[in-house]
This record gives sequence, C-alpha cells and structure tokens, in this order.
Amino acid sequence: MKLILTTEVSGLGSPGDIVEVKDGYGRNYLIPRGFAIRWTRGGEKQIASIRKARDAREIRDLGTAKEVAGQLGALKVKLKTRAGESGRLFGSITTGDIAEAVKAAGGPQLDRRRIEITNAIKSLGSHRVSVKLHPEVSAALDVEVVSA
Repeated sequence: MKLILTTEVSGLGSPGDIVEVKDGYGRNYLIPRGFAIRWTRGGEKQIASIRKARDAREIRDLGTAKEVAGQLGALKVKLKTRAGESGRLFGSITTGDIAEAVKAAGGPQLDRRRIEITNAIKSLGSHRVSVKLHPEVSAALDVEVVSA
C-alpha cells in the first residue's frame, strides 16, 4: 500500500514522504490515526503543502540544531503542577506542557512532536527528556516537576 505521511512516524518517515507499507499496517493503524493518507495523483499535489509546513517548523541546518541543543542543555526548566501528599501527580506531564515550560523559561520555541518522553512523568522530582532537533542532533533536557 502506498501512503503519504502527514506526521512524523518513527522508523518510517517524515511528513510529506511517500512510503510503501503492508496493507494492514496502513489500513488499521496509520490512516485511522491520521498519520497518513492514501497516495493518489491528486494527493501528490498535497505533498508540496505538507513539506512546506514541515520546513517552517524544522530547524534548518546542523549548526543551528547544535546551537539550540547547547541552549537546552544550560536551561533550567521547572513545571508547577498539582500533586498528592505522596508526590504523585494528578495526571501526567505531556510534551505540550514541556514545550510551554521551555518557552516560559526563556528557551527556544520547540515543536511538541519533537519531544520524546521515555517514561511517563507522573511524580515530582527531576526527569530527563530528549528533544530531537535534527536527524543528527538530539538534546537532553532536565525538567524539574514541583508541586504547585
């Protein structure tokens, strides 16, 4: 099955890429979740707009990505949220919350889809999150979760 990706899918491609996947994977996972659309000749025209939007969000070159990684490494990010007496959060911290906290702390504007949380953040304390800035550059970001 030939598909056009609309969002980044790990191990498969970036928005605007045309990929060939097994029928079940495309029909049961990618298309229902909005990660891809079926490839058609008319869909080819949409690729240009998808790639244009991706380029606007993407960090242009390797040098800029390394500079942003340096900024993120030196940044102290604190997130205030409600928590119980045992230090367990009511809910969890999302990538959108982290992107807003980075901007509030004076850091660069980050796309929430580039932030990767390996283990769900559901407790107070310090947590490490990775940010994929460029295909060759990833930055580690320390997030301090404190009770509000």
